[in-house]
Amino acid sequence: MQTSADAAHEEQPEPGASRELPWPMAARRAHRERLARDRVAQGAGATGAQWTRLIRRSKEKVREGLRSLQPWAWTLKRIGGLGRKCGAEPPRSGEAGRDPRLWGGGQFGAGTESYFSLLRFLLLLNVLASVLTACMVLLPTWLEGTPPGPPAPNASSPCGSYNPGSHGLVTFATELFNLLSGEGFLEWSPLFYGFYPPRPRLTITYLCAAFAIGLLYLLLILHRSVSGLKQTLLAESEALTRYSHRVFSAWNFGLSGEVHVRLRQRLILYELQVELEEARVRRKAAVRTLGQQARLWSVRLLVNLVVLALLGAAFYGVYWATKTTVELQNKPLIQRTPVLKLVVDYLPSIFISVVNFVLPPVFKLIAPLEGYTRSRQIVFILLRTVSLRLVSLLVLLVSLWSKITCGGDAEDNKCKTCGYNYQELPCWETRLGQEMYKLLLFDLLTGLAVILLIQFPRKLLCGLCPGALGRFARTQEFQVPDEVLGLIYAQTVVWVGSFFCPLLPLLNTVKFLLLFYLKKITLFSTCSPASRTFRASTVNFFFPLVLLLGLAISAVPVLYSIFLIPPSKLCGPFRGQSSIWVAIPESICKLPQMAQNFLFFLGTQAFAVPLLLISSILMAYTVALANSYGRLISELKRQIQTEAQNKVFLAQRAVALSSADRTL
Repeated sequence: MQTSADAAHEEQPEPGASRELPWPMAARRAHRERLARDRVAQGAGATGAQWTRLIRRSKEKVREGLRSLQPWAWTLKRIGGLGRKCGAEPPRSGEAGRDPRLWGGGQFGAGTESYFSLLRFLLLLNVLASVLTACMVLLPTWLEGTPPGPPAPNASSPCGSYNPGSHGLVTFATELFNLLSGEGFLEWSPLFYGFYPPRPRLTITYLCAAFAIGLLYLLLILHRSVSGLKQTLLAESEALTRYSHRVFSAWNFGLSGEVHVRLRQRLILYELQVELEEARVRRKAAVRTLGQQARLWSVRLLVNLVVLALLGAAFYGVYWATKTTVELQNKPLIQRTPVLKLVVDYLPSIFISVVNFVLPPVFKLIAPLEGYTRSRQIVFILLRTVSLRLVSLLVLLVSLWSKITCGGDAEDNKCKTCGYNYQELPCWETRLGQEMYKLLLFDLLTGLAVILLIQFPRKLLCGLCPGALGRFARTQEFQVPDEVLGLIYAQTVVWVGSFFCPLLPLLNTVKFLLLFYLKKITLFSTCSPASRTFRASTVNFFFPLVLLLGLAISAVPVLYSIFLIPPSKLCGPFRGQSSIWVAIPESICKLPQMAQNFLFFLGTQAFAVPLLLISSILMAYTVALANSYGRLISELKRQIQTEAQNKVFLAQRAVALSSADRTL
């Protein structure tokens, strides 16, 4: 009976009504049970698929809702559009026609949009840092009572005296100069380090806030860098051909409006020009003789020597300006003249801004002499500009450290008593915070001056003078690399100064808000779309990498100050300590014994060595896995190339055979 049922099952695989089948009763019963099981399985599968679709749609709606809550989302769409990402579906029929900016139809392209996107990201970082500072520094300061006032004018100690604030009748001009320099009424305020009292809980929260904010910065920037790296690897991979995908699939048929069409044409044209130019440079390099190579490398060596000389002169100028400022501030004539005092206070900031304004155009001017491709020229220009901006800031800090620590000579008369130069810098932490405050403020003022005194008059001159003068002024373009590096420099200043000026992230938030709207007005009223863009790798990988570099550079002075320089004896929450970090071990010693043992175990070799071994094993496994994936990808690419060659060969054979048939 079972055999007949199996035979019937093999004869009739299609489902149907059991009673209509010419089978034995057992076979029809088995068929009916199988259909029931299939219906249950199909129902479960359909229910699972339905739940999967529902969850996916819910995630998409939540993602769209969060995207709509992002600030300035509409402005970014208007500037550069959303742009198509790998794997993204095109808009539904009619959507792109109703709003061409929904699909890469912005007025200025993705490069300009990347600047405003980075500005929004940095604004988020500063808002989060401001919230953490308010919760971990400002709130504990007032919860434990009103902070004490500044030291009395006649108060003295072995480390001298410290008299912040203004005394006597103060004129309006003096108050204005104090506002610009961070002195006077601002020097003893929550803006700077010296204001906060030496309370046990405040010292812990103050130090933990610095580390928590730094860790938050690192995690968010790493997340942005990794996502940008993924997009860069997809965009820069050679899985697609260099020209065909631009010719056949780069055009957006949902565009409407002459401005968007011309912008898209210009972008495609520039990409093709870059590819053709790089191919021409590579062909030229392949046939270059030994003498031509020697001449080219000599030119490159000379150009790099010139660049190093310019950078060295700039760094020495920053060092000289900082040293001169510290020496001139105590002169009686400077103290009596508010205008001279303000100029002396801003001398390092003025010099750094002038250097950052003059040298980048020089780098652009000499870059074509090196004979590199256009994309590599952009990378070299950006690297030199980044070095100029960040290292000049580092030189400023090294100059101040040299004054604080008496050039590293602990036996010097100025540093022997207290471990730092208490005669010239009685509260050196506040002095560092004031320098970063002035750099932030001067950067904002120079940005406003450039917009109001150069860009808007240039636009008016271009529109009112149609002749040679108007052509000389010509419509300006939004220089994305320079603007982005300016943002990164400003954020690095905030990272350096936030430990010594806790409210600096809040001030930078206000500055970035103002800067966004000023740049938006400037972009739409005075600028035209850039005739030359840069590749996706520059936007998605290089700029976040520079941001990480700025964070690493800013961590060096903060950690050096925390671990190695004695804190000021007359100001700040760590006064009276041998170092700022000492507060952490002292607080751990007040915990229960079990907690102490656990925390101290984390700093021993018994914990560090196994952690290092496990990390090394995981890293080796990850590298081996990545190498295997790389070999697999290379093999697949080789197979694709072989298939393409086979198709070309077959096509040639077919053409040859068809020609032979015609001749016969």
